[in-house]
Amino acid sequence: MPYIRQDKRDEFDTELDAFILKFLETGETESTAGRLNYSISRILGAILNDDERISYARINELVGVLECAKIELYRRIAAPYEDDKSRINGDVYFG
Repeated sequence: MPYIRQDKRDEFDTELDAFILKFLETGETESTAGRLNYSISRILGAILNDDERISYARINELVGVLECAKIELYRRIAAPYEDDKSRINGDVYFG
């Protein structure tokens, strides 16, 4: 879950804010997915390369992090967006 304590957030926020600003300032909208995939892949690669050896457990842990981030994005952003559009445009399941 991304809801870590504020003191832990503070350790990363300055650098993350700078990265986000640069990410948003550089690149076309069309390349957002590729640039984001690259950035995430670099982070994951650095974490894997920092370990003494790559293991299934470590890979599984990182895949789990990605899956949970995906689920949380859907739960917090996509689902409410879709609910709103369903109200505006009509439900396809019960309407």
